Amino acid sequence: MSAKRLGVLTGGGDCPGLNAVIRAVCITAHSYGFTTVGFHDGFEGLYSLETIELENNSVRDILNIGGTILGTSNIGHFVLPLNEEVIKQAKANYDKLGLACLVCVGGDGTMSIAYELSLHGMNVVGVPKTIDNDLKSTDQTFGFDSAVHIVTEALDRLHSTACSHHRCMVVEVMGRNAGWIALHSGVAGRANVILLPEVNWNWESLFKVIDDTKKTSRYSLVVVAEGAKLPTGSQVMVADKRLGGVGTTVAEAISHNTRAETRVVVLGHIQRGGSPTSFDRLLATKYGTMAAKLACTGDYGKMASLRGTEIVAVPITADMRVQRLVDIETDQLVETARLTGVSFANEVTTA
Repeated sequence: MSAKRLGVLTGGGDCPGLNAVIRAVCITAHSYGFTTVGFHDGFEGLYSLETIELENNSVRDILNIGGTILGTSNIGHFVLPLNEEVIKQAKANYDKLGLACLVCVGGDGTMSIAYELSLHGMNVVGVPKTIDNDLKSTDQTFGFDSAVHIVTEALDRLHSTACSHHRCMVVEVMGRNAGWIALHSGVAGRANVILLPEVNWNWESLFKVIDDTKKTSRYSLVVVAEGAKLPTGSQVMVADKRLGGVGTTVAEAISHNTRAETRVVVLGHIQRGGSPTSFDRLLATKYGTMAAKLACTGDYGKMASLRGTEIVAVPITADMRVQRLVDIETDQLVETARLTGVSFANEVTTA
């Protein structure tokens, strides 16, 4: 008799919508006659066998709750390439629980680990999660819409205070090496300048926009992706080699070179917290339902993916770590931004 038991874990950084996926996986699995066990703190729970039984009644009301009831982790034993002892322990616990499949909810790192586990006798199914929206195998990850909404609301609020004091506001947002959050929130939040990791921008263009706004609206907003490279080609890092601090560098340069009164706002983990938007609740629910269906019907090694408006299944492969970046030449929103007056500070300036 085949096992009728699924495992589910949430890996990597947290974001709104994780609980919606957990809920959808559990309820859908139950409709197929499967039970569901959750692993605490991502893959670490699989390694240490820290679990919780998930029942329909325990997950039914978590759709709107931010974060993850299972906990998550992006540090620990599961660092690629995986150690043989770690794989052996994970497989032993997978077998001990009698799992038919492990549903892994996460971004590129989580999918890459899931792929490695699949090579060692563990059936896996994936759900794409990251606020960065940089997973190549799907059109959109859940969590992204919520993060963009949070940043856009912050920009709306900053407009009024920047206008009142005739200031330049520099807003640093998350996204790692992808500029999706900066691009979408910058356009929605009426930024004057958006600095993306994918664009080779220059100080002269940036300063010109700030100088021009001093003569018109008398204030400006600059949205900076945390992974945006300086004109020298280098990225700004904090002490432990994480991206962060480019907003302060940009703000100081603007203040020094344009004499505009400048302030910097780093939104940080506010972008990860709180309830998911209605779009992310629906997307996460559809992802979770598809993942459970794949797992319960034996269609392993696949990830739920958004293609246009449809949820489809795509293979989990070795190249899941390849990031999906903004194509500055072909992305329609980039063109829309330019046509509506947004600068990417890469214009050629003349003396």
